[in-house]
Amino acid sequence: MILLVLAIICLGAAAFIVGELITQPAQERDRFFRRVASYGEQQQQILKVTEQSLKTRLGTPIIERFAKLVLRVNPKTTIDGVAYKLVSAGVSRRISPTTFLALKGILPIVLGLLGLAFASSQSPLMAFAIIVGLGALGFIGPDYVINSKIKSRQEKIRAQLPDALDLLAVSVEAGLGFDSAVSKLTESLTGPLIDEFNLTLSEMRVGESRPEALRKMSERAQVTELSAFTRALIQADTLGISLGRILRIQASDTRERRQAMAEERAMKAPIKMLFPTVLFIFPSMFIVTIGPAFLALKGLFG
Repeated sequence: MILLVLAIICLGAAAFIVGELITQPAQERDRFFRRVASYGEQQQQILKVTEQSLKTRLGTPIIERFAKLVLRVNPKTTIDGVAYKLVSAGVSRRISPTTFLALKGILPIVLGLLGLAFASSQSPLMAFAIIVGLGALGFIGPDYVINSKIKSRQEKIRAQLPDALDLLAVSVEAGLGFDSAVSKLTESLTGPLIDEFNLTLSEMRVGESRPEALRKMSERAQVTELSAFTRALIQADTLGISLGRILRIQASDTRERRQAMAEERAMKAPIKMLFPTVLFIFPSMFIVTIGPAFLALKGLFG
């Protein structure tokens, strides 16, 4: 028994020594990497750069090819137009125009293959319709999403504009210049409108004239109230009119427009509710009210 225990101990020690000898190069390499990483984490940076360059070498050509394919299929689409839409939607920092176009080229192929897989048991005509429909959905879908984001962003800008103009008016009347008032506004509020003001302020700080920066903001947002505000502000700056008064007038006018738009939507609500009421509520009411009488009549005459 003692000999068996000693044999097991010797075998374990031999296995440990052999394992240490085998793994010694790897351990030395790990210790070397840890020493290098301790001096500014250079090894991690090298790995990140290598991974990024690999993604760039593989992904960029594919994205560019699909983007060029979409531009050929739809000649009316341009890189500048797509970039303008992405800026208006507020997603230009997350997706580039080339990536967006490549997405429009990749999605139809992916959805078409999925349609081919699911429609294999259908008739040829039905399978063709499913594949074409999913392909068209993949091509049109990104544009629909971007247009929805643009409309949602415009609504948020329109809702936030009166409060922002009130704050600008108070700041200007307190003695601040327009640039300082806009800077104070960006520090106090958040939202799509504040992002536009922040971008406009950055353009003015790098040397862009105020009228040109305001005109670009109006073109990006495509909101009627904001366009009226920028035009009034440019005219006031050109003619030397008091900015505080202009801002007060524009804030009041914008608030009245928002109230009128809310009243218009409230007036349209009954008409929009008519179709769901007729389609879903009235049939249920008829079943509940007429159903028992119908069953009673059926019992009498049956």
